[in-house]
Amino acid sequence: MPRRTATMLASTLMLIALLCAGVFIPVPYAEMSPGPTVNTLGDHDGEPVLQISGRKTYAATGHLNMTTVRVTSADYRMNLVEAVYGWLAHDNKVVPRETLYPDGKTEEQSTQENAEEFSQSQESAKVAALKELDVPVKSWVIVSTVVKGAPAEGKLHAGDVIKAVDGTTVKEPADVAKLVTQHKPGQDVRFTIVPAREQVAAEKEKRTPTKTQDITITTTSSDDNGEKRAIVGISAGTDHTFPFTVDIKLADVGGPSAGLMFALGIYDKLTPGHLTGGKFVAGTGTIDDAGKVGPIGGIEMKTVGARAKGAQYFLTPADNCAAASKGTPEGLTLIKVDTIQDALGALKDLRSGDTADLPKCGK
Repeated sequence: MPRRTATMLASTLMLIALLCAGVFIPVPYAEMSPGPTVNTLGDHDGEPVLQISGRKTYAATGHLNMTTVRVTSADYRMNLVEAVYGWLAHDNKVVPRETLYPDGKTEEQSTQENAEEFSQSQESAKVAALKELDVPVKSWVIVSTVVKGAPAEGKLHAGDVIKAVDGTTVKEPADVAKLVTQHKPGQDVRFTIVPAREQVAAEKEKRTPTKTQDITITTTSSDDNGEKRAIVGISAGTDHTFPFTVDIKLADVGGPSAGLMFALGIYDKLTPGHLTGGKFVAGTGTIDDAGKVGPIGGIEMKTVGARAKGAQYFLTPADNCAAASKGTPEGLTLIKVDTIQDALGALKDLRSGDTADLPKCGK
């Protein structure tokens, strides 16, 4: 066999071997890509995304689209060829797997966590929108989760209302941890609670809960950055009672990043006129009960997905502006927002056509 032919054959076989190896060798990476966008003012799968009853609503035109990111599942193992292709693709992003699934979380754990965050974001969106409209919302501190095997297991339950700790009234979730950690590990702490069943019954009967219980729990130790502190093994959260019903109908979505757009959609449906002035606005951002907008992940994927859908403007959390500005799709204007008030102000400018002073990312 001529030397040239032999060399070409050997090179070809080596290339085939490398390609085969690339297909079968797993790499510790995951991929993000633009996901669907959904108009919070419109329908999804045949029904309105926002359904409000017990309060007058108004027709709304235009778009207030929430945006999503597709990610490879926690159980999927990307190979080298896929990783290289993802790195070269314009609209995709390959990131270390632990970025999306820290601490070795399983697909089930990640899905559950995303569902819980999505549910909480809906609650906060409702509260933020109604507070902006000066609609009263009743709130109280509850047991959000109980850690399995912790001292609180079997004594406190998810949904229990925490009225006080050691006789000190609890006003917000952070108060619970503050009061518990005043103890040393092994000391007793006393919770005054309204059991979840009593709270639910009181809400249905539109009365003030009357049954409270004092429950004593012996704290245990948690190693927090080398410092021992007392814990009982619960996380505290907030629950609310709304004066009318607001349902958000959107399946197969997780995480907290749609909070801002849900809040704006609710606000629009509860006020006359059209918040966007008929324009196509998309956006993202977490939101808390006070209307503060927080950053999210995958901002570059979300701007690409929004523009592909037709968005002209994108409401961007202030802390995401730097990353979003690096690859802004042509024709999309990034508007920097830090609160729901910022977003409403920007939308007012869009309606009036006064866009010169919009708080754009990079200004």
